[in-house]
Amino acid sequence: MDRKFYYDAVARMQKANVDPEYIQGWVGGYMGNPKREEQRITEAYEAGYEAGEGADTEGFESWRIDS
Repeated sequence: MDRKFYYDAVARMQKANVDPEYIQGWVGGYMGNPKREEQRITEAYEAGYEAGEGADTEGFESWRIDS
């Protein structure tokens, strides 16, 4: 695992105000962790998990939370 890539990606998503569920999914997918229990999986988590598996750091823009 490339720690700098990991930390930079998470920091970038946090600064962009990305849905925390997406970030949690991305982290799990990137780290190769098993998915959450089925009843706790959200659409944002699932999208983040898939992006994390592919180390995609560009697809999060549509998961930004407007505040």
